[in-house]
Amino acid sequence: MDLLAEEFGNLTPEQLAAPIPTVEEKWRLLPAFLKVKGLVKQHIDSFNYFINVEIKKIMKANEKVTSDADPMWYLKYLNIYVGLPDVEESFNVTRPVSPHECRLRDMTYSAPITVDIEYTRGSQRIIRNALPIGRMPIMLRSSNCVLTGKTPAEFAKLNECPLDPGGYFIVKGVEKVILIQEQLSKNRIIVEADRKGTVGASVTSSTHEKKSRTNMAVKQGRFYLRHNTLSEDIPIVIIFKAMGVESDQEIVQMIGTEEHVMAAFGPSLEECQKAQIFTQMQALKYIGNKVRRQRMWGGGPKKTKIEEARELLASTILTHVPVKEFNFRAKCIYTAVMVRRVILAQGDNKVDDRDYYGNKRLELAGQLLSLLFEDLFKKFNSEMKKIADQVIPKQRAAQFDVVKHMRQDQITNGMVNAISTGNWSLKRFKMDRQGVTQVLSRLSYISALGMMTRISSQFEKTRKVSGPRSLQPSQWGMLCPSDTPEGEACGLVKNLALMTHITTDMEDGPIVKLASNLGVEDVNLLCGEELSYPNVFLVFLNGNILGVIRDHKKLVNTFRLMRRAGYINEFVSISTNLTDRCVYISSDGGRLCRPYIIVKKQKPAVTNKHMEELAQGYRNFEDFLHESLVEYLDVNEENDCNIALYEHTINKDTTHLEIEPFTLLGVCAGLIPYPHHNQSPRNTYQCAMGKQAMGTIGYNQRNRIDTLMYLLAYPQKPMVKTKTIELIEFEKLPAGQNATVAVMSYSGYDIEDALVLNKASLDRGFGRCLVYKNAKCTLKRYTNQTFDKVMGPMLDAATRKPIWRHEILDADGICSPGEKVENKQVLVNKSMPTVTQIPLEGSNVPQQPQYKDVPITYKGATDSYIEKVMISSNAEDAFLIKMLLRQTRRPEIGDKFSSRHGQKGVCGLIVPQEDMPFCDSGICPDIIMNPHGFPSRMTVGKLIELLAGKAGVLDGRFHYGTAFGGSKVKDVCEDLVRHGYNYLGKDYVTSGITGEPLEAYIYFGPVYYQKLKHMVLDKMHARARGPRAVLTRQPTEGRSRDGGLRLGEMERDCLIGYGASMLLLERLMISSDAFEVDVCGQCGLLGYSGWC
Repeated sequence: MDLLAEEFGNLTPEQLAAPIPTVEEKWRLLPAFLKVKGLVKQHIDSFNYFINVEIKKIMKANEKVTSDADPMWYLKYLNIYVGLPDVEESFNVTRPVSPHECRLRDMTYSAPITVDIEYTRGSQRIIRNALPIGRMPIMLRSSNCVLTGKTPAEFAKLNECPLDPGGYFIVKGVEKVILIQEQLSKNRIIVEADRKGTVGASVTSSTHEKKSRTNMAVKQGRFYLRHNTLSEDIPIVIIFKAMGVESDQEIVQMIGTEEHVMAAFGPSLEECQKAQIFTQMQALKYIGNKVRRQRMWGGGPKKTKIEEARELLASTILTHVPVKEFNFRAKCIYTAVMVRRVILAQGDNKVDDRDYYGNKRLELAGQLLSLLFEDLFKKFNSEMKKIADQVIPKQRAAQFDVVKHMRQDQITNGMVNAISTGNWSLKRFKMDRQGVTQVLSRLSYISALGMMTRISSQFEKTRKVSGPRSLQPSQWGMLCPSDTPEGEACGLVKNLALMTHITTDMEDGPIVKLASNLGVEDVNLLCGEELSYPNVFLVFLNGNILGVIRDHKKLVNTFRLMRRAGYINEFVSISTNLTDRCVYISSDGGRLCRPYIIVKKQKPAVTNKHMEELAQGYRNFEDFLHESLVEYLDVNEENDCNIALYEHTINKDTTHLEIEPFTLLGVCAGLIPYPHHNQSPRNTYQCAMGKQAMGTIGYNQRNRIDTLMYLLAYPQKPMVKTKTIELIEFEKLPAGQNATVAVMSYSGYDIEDALVLNKASLDRGFGRCLVYKNAKCTLKRYTNQTFDKVMGPMLDAATRKPIWRHEILDADGICSPGEKVENKQVLVNKSMPTVTQIPLEGSNVPQQPQYKDVPITYKGATDSYIEKVMISSNAEDAFLIKMLLRQTRRPEIGDKFSSRHGQKGVCGLIVPQEDMPFCDSGICPDIIMNPHGFPSRMTVGKLIELLAGKAGVLDGRFHYGTAFGGSKVKDVCEDLVRHGYNYLGKDYVTSGITGEPLEAYIYFGPVYYQKLKHMVLDKMHARARGPRAVLTRQPTEGRSRDGGLRLGEMERDCLIGYGASMLLLERLMISSDAFEVDVCGQCGLLGYSGWC
């Protein structure tokens, strides 16, 4: 009672009943967060870490190259750094380059990697600075990119859009994204049951030198260790003895002294007894006989079997546990913990879940590139060593100068090929992955942003496993629950939520010091029995055992205090696992984490005062972290916390408060208004279709020459917007138009979701779009001094005018801008020499090279206009000609539209405005939608969007449809009533055909509609006669090759059912591959002229 009196004693009843004060503006933390982290920043952070920190570590690990031929010769790297992106114009003349120039000229946006080296030449030591060893492709907006820290005006000077997210590479003129890869976390013990129900533990260890996987298996109640390098499973007790723990009592003490643990471990001890192994030497000999022999070429000193076994235990089995001078103590305890986990998992403890996100790590561009660079750098060094070994013995006279032998192309081509093909194949780790990179999809701004947050999983898509595909509870707030493709990749390709950050690696030295100061006792000083005491907790740091502690709660609380005060990095997480009695501290990269507001004494630490200071620009997000108002939690630490969604749900156990609930959705799902009123799959469909909506790509869209670009002629901001739309600045680059929709059935051309469009709206530009395509050609030089050339147009002999095919060509043989191109007309009249190789010796050489025409022709269903022509040169000094072709298209029957609620439909009919129904204020709808689209789909969000849009139009303001919030229906209805409309959003509508009022009120108002990229003009295909395949004489296949329409097996069955045998005969024989041939009457062979 005294406590209560202290807190509430001096309050009046009015004050006690007052509502909880809420921090209204706390969502303003979001833009502050997105300035420093989130969305695309994780790619950029990870690449910056690689370029500034990791690359130096890789160099340090392989800093010295020596040669067997000359012990005096060496080469040592002193420093390595990545420069600024440039392009080599002529020999040794470089100039800085902008990303847009690389896009236009099909070049790679890359920077030189230079090293400082110290080496010997003859007998003197030489230090050379800034030697280039290769080129590194540069991620846009990273620390070495020309775009960092520029103002929007400077962006415009560089022809770059300030809203473009960055985070991708430009390789050979193509924008490539390295997708985030999802993996099981390394160096962690994972206990799992296989199909038969037997429990086993496995650890995938990974250090800079080695990667290996160690398994612990149970057979007939005995424990075995399994590893690739061993030819058979080895009993675990033999492993313990080989590691120097020879007494059985000590082994049992390490594993645990409880009755059931000892009983479970008994048979393993007996087996060791049967094998007659008692000492370390005997055990090592036993293991040495079981080692798979590696055929090491190069010979070297032969090791005895005992030495080999000891090496194997020290360096290959459980690689990540360090062994110094064959002191196996730490590895013994680690193995003992593995055995203990397996024994307990056979009892009442649960096995681990592989799909749990605390056990997952995400690999970003930086980590993947660092693996690649390390592989290439090692190859580079071994080449140098090879060259040194070959050259030094030969020439005693001339001195060997290594600088002359440093080739740049190996590292450059390695990086460029990996990024442009997406094949990451590293010999050392036997890693071979396809499809790591993808071309950045530039259909709309959202499709590019959505691609930057995409996560691809390593599962094969064909197997119908539901485990990795299902929605994990640990995904909450980290990954978007709606944004996943439907079909075979469903649940395997995911997207980050709005406020997720992915950590990068950090130093663990300070953490070790802090932990030992907080009372963590070193494992090596204990006898081992303490591990199984009920009040002693093991402390793990990144999967390695750090020590043990008695009072784990105090350790965790002090650790969190230190982190909030900023003494250790804000991304270090500490969590307890009570079933395994462990404290996990992790500081490794690739963990998912997100910020939360700290709650103290049932009040959030962030107050309105703080938010005002943020709005005025006094503080930024970093200050919130350092003043212990906000902190990052990763998936494991969330389990120890009690997080309130809203302030009124805070109780005495609450530790954290969610910043904003709508941030559990990602970028694509954030565009949907009122998503919490929709059936869940509809939101998933919209996430897929929002990426196909036409709109604006960026401010520089008129300067780009892409292979395919769709633009909307008159895009509009949505009337009903969400907080996410503002945060990602979708309003500045919108993809859609506000259409006035009447929900009624009209004409019968609107069944199955088809839409009826108003012809007058189309005339005024509703849904009108521009389609840009490009055509390009290069003019090369060849080895025999010949080159491609562009000829002028061919003139007609009689009229002296260019022939029809060359009508649009200028005098230089390249089409001129503004001309109309029809199908099969020539864009560039290019000719190519017939002989391009150097002729063989002795063969007669024609003096004048002959040329054959290889014109670039336009192929398309409708005519195009030439927007612009660019003439330049690419990196190989060949001429490059690019033409941009434009078509303007208006909506027609069969084009696909969709609202933002997964309600897709094609246009079924275009009606003149005089036949459309109209409301009493004289408004005609742009779109008539069939009401049958609502009941089974349950997209109530669309109904509310129409209401809010209507009220917004009348008031001249935007309404919010943010998830779990937004403008309330009640308030919106009051707005409508205030303006003299029905609160239901229904209108009195008159038929345009009869002039009579319709017999029901019609739901009528604006909805944001998107035009999707699927247009009937690009899909239409029919054919009578046409090309045939040479081998089978059957028509070719596919629309692009003008192929035939196949009457397949099932269609054949239908015709058989009808009994239409002559039609069958005609379709399957005569009109497909009939062929007439003459047969000789005398000999019966196929005849031809001059035979018989």
